[in-house]
Amino acid sequence: MTLEIRLLTSADAALYRAIRLEALAAHPEAFASTLAREQDKPLAWFEERLTTSDVFGAFIDGEIVGVAGFRRQDGPQTMHKADLWGMYVRHQAGRAGVGRRLVDRVIVHAAKHVEKLQLSVMSKNEAALRLYTAAGFVEYGREVKALKQNGRYFDEVLMELFVDGSDK
Repeated sequence: MTLEIRLLTSADAALYRAIRLEALAAHPEAFASTLAREQDKPLAWFEERLTTSDVFGAFIDGEIVGVAGFRRQDGPQTMHKADLWGMYVRHQAGRAGVGRRLVDRVIVHAAKHVEKLQLSVMSKNEAALRLYTAAGFVEYGREVKALKQNGRYFDEVLMELFVDGSDK
């Protein structure tokens, strides 16, 4: 098994579209967007996402098995922060350490561009919470009823990691 993690380019839009739609279908409660919103978007829309954010893809033996996005905040007083977003690893690759490798890659990337990396994760997603905690993220808040799907609410845990070496 050969694991490669690399930055996706607009040429990878079809691969990214397929895994993104799979993620939205498999875990609709985990994302702010929905399958219904994205499934009819043209390929150009996914190409655009890959040019406005840094999205890393994890490949096992050439097949994409996971993704994680990095987006720097663009306000003049928030440019020191970025978001880790859109994290997804296919079930069959879950035990191969792909999630941790993706998170670590985004952290290394973030350290070159910002001081702080933030994320939000559904409060009931225990595996993701363990992963992010093991990678050094700490909870700094909770958004109650952050997402609503089919009449059910989901809280999100807000987490951060200071990638500049400071702890505050």
